[in-house]
Amino acid sequence: MLRRPKPSDSEADLLREQEKFLTSGTPSAANVVRRPDKRRGQAGEGGPGNVDNEGRPRDVVTIEDLPDQLPSLTPAPPKKSRFKAGRVTFEDEDGGERLDRHDIHVSAVLSKIVERDTSSTPISLPAHTGIAFPKVMHRSETSGQVPLSSTAAKKSLFARELAARRLKEGKTLSHCAPEAAHAHKHRAQNLLPDTSMETDQRGVAGDQPTAVTGADLLSARGLGGPGSLAESMRIHRENQAKLQAMSQSEILLEQKKLLSQLDPKLVDFVRSRKAQSVPSSASSSKQPQGENGKDNFPLENRNRQPVSSSAALLLENPREVQMEQEDEEEVLPPPAVTEKDLLMPKKEWVNMDKLEPEKLEWMRDLPAPRKKGTNKAMQARFDFAGTLIPPTEDLPTHLGLHHHGEEPERAGYSLQELFLLSRSQLIRQRSLALGTLANILSKARAGEYRSVLKGSVVSTVLDAGLIFLLRFALDDGVEGVMSAAVHALKALLVCEDDEDCLDCTFSWFRGMACFPLLPSAQEEEEEEEDKGLPESMKETAEEKEERKTDHDVARQDVVKGLLKIKLLPRLRYILEVFRPSPPVVQDVLQILTRIARHSSISATQVLECPRLMETVLSEFLPASWTAPSSPVPQSVYGLPLAGAMKLLRVLATCGRHACARLFNSLGVRERLPCLLSVEPAELLVEPTEALRITTEAYRLWAVAAAYGQACQLYIDLYPGLAKTLQSVHTVLSLADPLLPLQLQRVLALLSLLTQVTHTAGCHQELQSGMVSCQGEECPPPPPVSWGHVTGLQASLLGHLRGFVKDLDNPVQKEVSLVVIPAYLIYLKAYYHQLSRQNCFKPVETLQEIERLASEVLVPLMSHHAFQGLIENLKASSVVCNVQSDRLGPETAPCLPGLACSGWRDRPGLVAPNSPFPLLTALLLLLKTITGIHKGLSNMFTSLLLSEPVTGYLRCCSQAMPTLCHSTPWLVCHEHHLLYLLLRLAHRLVSIEPQVAKQASLYHQVALVLLPWLLPGSEYLGHELLSTIIFNKDFISEGHSGGPEAVELGELKLHEETRQHTSPSLQTVGALLREACIQLPSIRGCFLTHLAHLEPSVLTSRDALLGRNPWISSHLLPELTGPTVPSDWPFLPLVSLYERTGLSDGGGLEVEDLPQGALQAVTHCLQWLLLLEVWREEALKVILPVAKLARLSCVFLCSSDLFLERPVQKLTWGLFRLLTRRSRLDSLDLNLPPPGLASFQDLYAALLSQFEAVSFGDRLFGCWLLLPLQRRYSGTMRLAVFGEHVGMLRSLGVTLAQLSIPIERFTSPPEDSLPLLHLYFRSLVTGNLKPCWCPVLYVVTLSHVNAFIFSQDAAASEVEAARHSMLRKIHYLSDEVLRKHLLLFRLPQQQAEFGFDLYEQLPPIRAKRLASVLRQQDRTDPKGD
Repeated sequence: MLRRPKPSDSEADLLREQEKFLTSGTPSAANVVRRPDKRRGQAGEGGPGNVDNEGRPRDVVTIEDLPDQLPSLTPAPPKKSRFKAGRVTFEDEDGGERLDRHDIHVSAVLSKIVERDTSSTPISLPAHTGIAFPKVMHRSETSGQVPLSSTAAKKSLFARELAARRLKEGKTLSHCAPEAAHAHKHRAQNLLPDTSMETDQRGVAGDQPTAVTGADLLSARGLGGPGSLAESMRIHRENQAKLQAMSQSEILLEQKKLLSQLDPKLVDFVRSRKAQSVPSSASSSKQPQGENGKDNFPLENRNRQPVSSSAALLLENPREVQMEQEDEEEVLPPPAVTEKDLLMPKKEWVNMDKLEPEKLEWMRDLPAPRKKGTNKAMQARFDFAGTLIPPTEDLPTHLGLHHHGEEPERAGYSLQELFLLSRSQLIRQRSLALGTLANILSKARAGEYRSVLKGSVVSTVLDAGLIFLLRFALDDGVEGVMSAAVHALKALLVCEDDEDCLDCTFSWFRGMACFPLLPSAQEEEEEEEDKGLPESMKETAEEKEERKTDHDVARQDVVKGLLKIKLLPRLRYILEVFRPSPPVVQDVLQILTRIARHSSISATQVLECPRLMETVLSEFLPASWTAPSSPVPQSVYGLPLAGAMKLLRVLATCGRHACARLFNSLGVRERLPCLLSVEPAELLVEPTEALRITTEAYRLWAVAAAYGQACQLYIDLYPGLAKTLQSVHTVLSLADPLLPLQLQRVLALLSLLTQVTHTAGCHQELQSGMVSCQGEECPPPPPVSWGHVTGLQASLLGHLRGFVKDLDNPVQKEVSLVVIPAYLIYLKAYYHQLSRQNCFKPVETLQEIERLASEVLVPLMSHHAFQGLIENLKASSVVCNVQSDRLGPETAPCLPGLACSGWRDRPGLVAPNSPFPLLTALLLLLKTITGIHKGLSNMFTSLLLSEPVTGYLRCCSQAMPTLCHSTPWLVCHEHHLLYLLLRLAHRLVSIEPQVAKQASLYHQVALVLLPWLLPGSEYLGHELLSTIIFNKDFISEGHSGGPEAVELGELKLHEETRQHTSPSLQTVGALLREACIQLPSIRGCFLTHLAHLEPSVLTSRDALLGRNPWISSHLLPELTGPTVPSDWPFLPLVSLYERTGLSDGGGLEVEDLPQGALQAVTHCLQWLLLLEVWREEALKVILPVAKLARLSCVFLCSSDLFLERPVQKLTWGLFRLLTRRSRLDSLDLNLPPPGLASFQDLYAALLSQFEAVSFGDRLFGCWLLLPLQRRYSGTMRLAVFGEHVGMLRSLGVTLAQLSIPIERFTSPPEDSLPLLHLYFRSLVTGNLKPCWCPVLYVVTLSHVNAFIFSQDAAASEVEAARHSMLRKIHYLSDEVLRKHLLLFRLPQQQAEFGFDLYEQLPPIRAKRLASVLRQQDRTDPKGD
């Protein structure tokens, strides 16, 4: 049995059922019958049109058992037609025939179309007006409309408006003669005022039609017939004649008769119609002729566009109120809109019957902008291009910058208004706001607002939630809004100058390495709930990160916040589904590149985003493509893009595993030959884009080769590379507008060859390592070996010779100076790797190096172009020129940048006239060839001793650069140059006397360079410590009479001051002589304490020496600070304190010192003494209070370390150096030492340690007396005389042993009343005696004596304390103490007790004592 079709059946199922039905032979429920076409008559009949239809009968569907007439379901009344009665029918006429006659086929209609003859029709041209667009008709605009007659049908508004315009043009609606129309007009003008209606252009008010109007009654338009107009004029003249013959009383009598005969309802109706027209005519008659209606409109802005439709509507109201005109010269604030100023609403205004003054306020005239500047801060406003608009600038309103905000008189938009507008419901407003924000951000990132705006624009908008606003806008379904959001996000994240600068330095030494653009690490305070919990129960860093909200993450790190709110999937969707325009695609690729530069984790997220990289590679780096039809294609899909290639290069820089994934899993290995096997002109893309693509392809390949990857491509594409090298001179010698791009392409190719050479040089080492590793992990050898790259050296050396000769050509000089560094870096790599090969031939290589030095390098160094370039060394330095952050580009802490805006136009390290790339490359090659051929070193002495280089080194030795996120990658290049200059000095210092004279300068530069080195340069620091810093050749003072000169200086100082130090102490000169002898041991001590940096040193060594297969990433470690701390000379001492110092409870953690601790401390103190005497400038970066705090570890490390004789001697020498008169003023103990909350905390620990283990040591005592000077905080003096008053018994330092002048303790007099009470109590109680603590005894006597005899006015409490203390001193039983307190004069070091006494009280003091005693006798007769 056949089944019924189902909705789910496919076409194949229906065909199968049809075939089954046809084979079954079952009759169908409906049959197809051919019937003739009724519209063409019977079969065979018809006109000529039927000939085409012969043989094509129509299809008629019939159903079996279906009656001809349908049965009536329910009885219904017969339908009546309203048109049937008007038609003539016959009873015997067939209805079908009548239908066929009237139903005409469309062909018959189309065949009878004839063009109408319009030759005699008049043509009316439109009237000329000054309005750009036709005036919009409104319901209330009834002026000029034709009034409706009583007999005419009601017309639409549009029809009445057209009729009114025709009347104005002189055309009448009726077909009457012109004479009749003129007569009608003449009679209308002669009507009496009380019987006529308004006939001017304004017409009657309102649009309500009337059945009979005055004009219709007088013009007889309601009469029929051809003479109706003449008849009406005859009646009118007869009426006028009768009225003139009658008197006024007769007229009133006849009027009463008429009113009595008429229907009262009709009379009331006529009176009501008359009453409606009276106010309109009365008000219009009051308006002066020639007065423009807009002058009466109180809210009209005359400076704006012509009157709008709403303003024209208000002009028609006869009850408007004129507003007082403002004086044009005197600008007054606009008065507030009141109901008196507003128009009364009309009932024709739909839903506008209520006055709303606040909504009409914006229609007033704009206030004039301020004429003068003001010191008051004002809100910043910007135009659509992002330009800041001054508050005094008066811009025209047609620019669209005025709006109804808080300051309507000021043009422009504030940031708050742009944020609000970006969430508008109107698409155009959203796009405009986002585009304006993008322009503002671009200018802010360039630093254009730093000098005129208070605060940071970028930080302000980020704090306001800009990234969430842009993320919401990216989800907009309108492509225009989405594109504007992408552009704004790109303006926020990407600085094109930064990217250009990084691309320019790619071919430099270590140019492909860069720091991750991470925000500065912010130490978060430990949460309260985690305190006291064991480590196993505390939250991990990952758990805390997951618990943060999106806002918290974005506030600390913008890129991380964007990743958290799923930016990458949305960008993939935009590229894959929206398929936007080329600018949007470029913006998206730049955003992805900036995210990849953030960190290796962010780069991994870009790689792992589903279908993102597949979309980029398939759409923008296809394996094949067709040439675009136009130079500027409408879509870049299916075409290779340089931005996509750069994204791959940045991703590959983040790690060798990411690079391998790109080349092996994503098919980059197959795409590179498609781009590099042909010339750029043959790539079927625009020439500029072709050069950019090939340049980025070479750079990506160079990054892969720097990991030892993709080297098989070198073998495969070697013929193409050789061909490209042969055309280098030809390409760079042309005057081509694309020369800068050609230059970058050549530099990228040279970088590739340099990295391939390094990788090939490691082949032999890896091959032998695989044999000897015995199961240990070892990288596999690369497919390229040393034999594959040896043939390049001769060709590239010939290129270098040619470019050096081109320096004499002014046209080619600039190009030569740019490409020469890349050739020098290649030769450095070649000779460095050559010396490690088994095929190395020393004799031939030495001869080749000699020819290179004499024929290329020496002429290059002596050329005037090179000499002129190094003159800019100091001006281009980042270290010597610390730029003000106020004038630099604008960045935010959560979104760091490189601060390279405008780098081409200002002097700097990467400026076009910077000598750093050329000089660094030259010194790299010199370091390599002088290591192979040491006899060539003296050929380059002139470079090291040249005035620009010497002045630059001298400036660096005195510089104190600050580290910020915008300068590290630049500073690294300068650190390389300084290191190479020092290595050249290391080669020459022992063989060149002139270089040896400058040894102290080079040593000074090495000392300041070491704490500047950043992560990634640990190997440079290790080399400096091993070769220069502890090298006696660079400490020339140690073997040229330096210690003796120090001894003579000390003797002279002692004679001048007549000070006698402890006889057991040696002089500083002897200590320095011993330190110079121990320099090798001192170097070993410091290298041992820096052993924790060994993994970083090895990683840095592999990168700097070109050991490519061992490099894991070209992304440098996170920038957390310098590799070596600035106080590294104290490192052994601080490390020992951290291992054995005081615990939280106040006691020592370890009783016995570790093995070798005494020797380490001795070497540390020797090195510190040497630096303090001969290299004081190198330690100026360390605060004096930090020096004192670090040296205090000598007393806190152990209970007896400071008692060891070597430590005692060295610490005494350092103490005397720190307490010289020139150093005391710079010692500020009120500043907290680095690493400590305050110096007071450290001093409290020292006091406790002194009480416990000092045994009255004089050195320890001097250390504790130093902070008790009067200029420092009284907290430490309170601690000594309060909590630790017992230590005064053992603080036996004499005035002769103290190297600090006593006046620093006694002047100015003490003014702290609690401290004076403690001084007095310690004296009278016997805790402080001259034999126990001579120094503090003199100090307390001086302050108490000055206090009791002070004549200065003071508070009553202080005065009472003076009197009480003086009375107690007078009645003391200890006569010696009483004498000292009353007769104290001045401190005197040579005196017996250290101070002078009066023989008797001076008269003024005696008088004061007597007055105090008399006052006491009066108040207390019994005495004290």
